[in-house]
Amino acid sequence: MNKNRLEAFSDGVFAIIITIMVLELKVPHGKELASLKPVIPKFFSYVLSFVYLGIYWNNHHHMLHTVKQVSGAILWANLHLLFWLSLIPFVTGWMGENNFAAVPVALYGVNLLMAAISYYVLQTVILRKHGSDSVLAKAIGRDLKGKISPILYTVAILSTFINNWIAGGIYILVALIWLIPDKRIEKTLPVEL
Repeated sequence: MNKNRLEAFSDGVFAIIITIMVLELKVPHGKELASLKPVIPKFFSYVLSFVYLGIYWNNHHHMLHTVKQVSGAILWANLHLLFWLSLIPFVTGWMGENNFAAVPVALYGVNLLMAAISYYVLQTVILRKHGSDSVLAKAIGRDLKGKISPILYTVAILSTFINNWIAGGIYILVALIWLIPDKRIEKTLPVEL
């Protein structure tokens, strides 16, 4: 099975998710800078989620460049990832609407954790299909960032009940870890992306 439809569908879902998120930002009534104050928590949660979606899109794009054939298992694993990513607008909106209260911040972390797990599942299914000597297997190596992220998400989720700002800081930290583009796949691929 060719991977083009998988890539096109996934890119479309990413675009729709980002569009839904930005549509949740309502224009304030008023022309003074002070009228922006109620929108600030929503804006910051949007920026964080936009960065996360950008990271997932970038890594997903690179990972799919290593795929030669798509199986039914890869299609389902990809849908599993897209499911968790499609919930990001909801948890982002809830978190911003409630000024980063503990329960919405915890649920945001649960969503990030499930997205990380589903990305790992997709990566594992691709590795099973293409083998341990595949481009992806060579590129990911020990995958320290992939292993530490779920641990940090779990710590963040638990910390929301102590101080939800600690959780927010951890979410930002994980985003910063992944924000630096990962060149492992680009270096391993024989052609330019």
